[in-house]
Amino acid sequence: MSNENFRRALLATAVMNVVGFFALMPPFPFLRQLVGVPEAPPFYGWLLALWILFFGLAYLRLAYVRTPERLFLQIGAAGKASFALLLIVCWLAGDLPILAPLAGSPDLGFAALFAARVYATRDRAA
Repeated sequence: MSNENFRRALLATAVMNVVGFFALMPPFPFLRQLVGVPEAPPFYGWLLALWILFFGLAYLRLAYVRTPERLFLQIGAAGKASFALLLIVCWLAGDLPILAPLAGSPDLGFAALFAARVYATRDRAA
């Protein structure tokens, strides 16, 4: 993937994270109800929403710097993959409707892109 296409992917995931921030904020339960994500106590809802926002801002920053920031991409890939896989596992267990893992499927795609970028830049890390 070219640098420009990867930059676009980072911008897209930044936007997706900002949307996720609003969807998980406690004042907007109807957004979570659309995909069947269960309610959490406000403290945990805010904590999760803010972490998603902070990662989104970090993806935005990474889109405009010249360094590959491999550690952040590794953490981002792990976080996005674990989120998507957790939605799938909870759906398979009958705890979430099918819309939940479908809504989280872009995260799995971004996780794969980030992992591929980390792999492609492994020689630069040495």
